[in-house]
Amino acid sequence: MKSEISQQIATFAPEGHAPQMPLPSAAARAYEALVLDWARRPVEGLRVARNLPYGTDPLQRFDVFSAPDMPPDAPIVVFFHGGGWTNGYKEYVTFMAANVVATGCILVAPGYRLAPAAALPAALLDGADLLAALPVVLPDWATGCADTARRIVLAGHSAGGHLAALLALRPDLVALAGANPDDIVGCLPISGIFDLHHPAPAHGSLEARVYEMVLGPDTDDALMSPLCWTRGNRVPMVLGWGEHDSVRVALSNQRMASLLKAQGAPCAAFVEPGADHFQTHTRLRDPAHAWYGRLAGIAHHGTVPIG
Repeated sequence: MKSEISQQIATFAPEGHAPQMPLPSAAARAYEALVLDWARRPVEGLRVARNLPYGTDPLQRFDVFSAPDMPPDAPIVVFFHGGGWTNGYKEYVTFMAANVVATGCILVAPGYRLAPAAALPAALLDGADLLAALPVVLPDWATGCADTARRIVLAGHSAGGHLAALLALRPDLVALAGANPDDIVGCLPISGIFDLHHPAPAHGSLEARVYEMVLGPDTDDALMSPLCWTRGNRVPMVLGWGEHDSVRVALSNQRMASLLKAQGAPCAAFVEPGADHFQTHTRLRDPAHAWYGRLAGIAHHGTVPIG
């Protein structure tokens, strides 16, 4: 089954990207079409650098967005795209650029290696390598003060939320890659998938896809589940998911919030009224969305709202 799926390709890919396998649902395909349409529109009034490498693989590239007058010590928001670890493009994040920059932050939108060609933990290791590479590969106008520690906020949607949370909860991996875990001042995953375990996934289900395609042969579901790494967490976190999100996502977020609130760092959790799994991301096109206020509070002041 794995080989049959991996040999299929999608009918569309952004310019400069190889086609990917078909997304597993009509809702996911509609989401991709929408955010990639937004990504093709001009980004006005921002400084932009695209396809900067942080590794040798074609997917190890990132885009960066800033304001012309951004302070040299501005926080950096690293936002990982979703796509179930098998699909997705960094361009999913482009539509957020102006809104993130308006909070006084620089936006970094990375790609990462995808399963099944590169099963987990490849994407996680890519995230750690990206953090280590940023001081070297950021353009001059985004490098900041050499003698000032940068404030980094990790975020992402769906599988990207999973990666952001796991990086925040694994300072050992971040340090091993050569980055400073203390630079991570917050994490705001959206509709993240925090528990990869399923006792008996139905054939053809998204849960089965994790075991058939996403996890490497030597990587178990517990090792890749942020829920299993919450003990001793020191990174402030704000979780968010949709009222109509999947049961899997909602339950893992509820459990994650309970575990995080028992640790030393502050944690808040918010349910987006009326939103499904994809609307929790697409609604961020609105610059007045509450998520941007939460981002600004963590990025600039280390404050987490009550929730």
